[in-house]
Amino acid sequence: MKQEEIKKVVRERYASVAREEGSCFSSSCCGSSEKDISRRIGYDDEELTCVPEGANLGLGCGNPLALASLREGETLLDLGSGAGFDCFLAAKRVGAEGKVIGVDMTPDMIDRARNNARKGNYTNVEFRLGEIENLPAADNSVDVVISNCVINLAPDKGRVFKEAFRVLKPGGRMMISDIVLLKELPDFIRDSIDAYTGCVAGATKKDEYLEIIKNAGFKDVRVLDEKNFPIDVKEIGKSVVSIRVEAKK
Repeated sequence: MKQEEIKKVVRERYASVAREEGSCFSSSCCGSSEKDISRRIGYDDEELTCVPEGANLGLGCGNPLALASLREGETLLDLGSGAGFDCFLAAKRVGAEGKVIGVDMTPDMIDRARNNARKGNYTNVEFRLGEIENLPAADNSVDVVISNCVINLAPDKGRVFKEAFRVLKPGGRMMISDIVLLKELPDFIRDSIDAYTGCVAGATKKDEYLEIIKNAGFKDVRVLDEKNFPIDVKEIGKSVVSIRVEAKK
């Protein structure tokens, strides 16, 4: 698939999720609630209950904020912020003097996130429509970049990480959870639109993924956590994993 076709398909699929037409992309999550899914990937009950209802869509593959060590007064940027779940958790940690910016390419998601912010009276959070390959943020303007199971959907991951590097202040840090591969996928999976929007077909091999981050300019790139990602497709087996990665500018 061409890059623009991939973006169109992903945007349409996530727009349907934002309109509450179903958030389950793979058989591994069907029948599970958003809270159950989030507990399995690292969120605790306090985090799951302190955000506006409808902010957690159960679409992540880890908890990047568990590793971010956020401090009051910092500015954080979330790549692919969805309905705002991680942004609202971050908002409590950076406090009134801090700022949280969520970026998403799906207008329906931005609308839902902004409604959630109004419901929760979050005054230090804003949501911007844009692509993570071309971030609507200034150079050297944020302290922390996070992302949760989104970069694997981007056709040009190198561009995404270069943009993350650009917007970070010197000394800033990136904390991401994402899906990577331990071996190449079969062609029928790689070419599947459903697998792509389910965070699988767009994933790259783990070593390649880490090398892309380093090539964008990041230093001290470390995998802090790695888990098998449950997918009920026999041909994939245990070749799909979720990782949490830390890197610094």
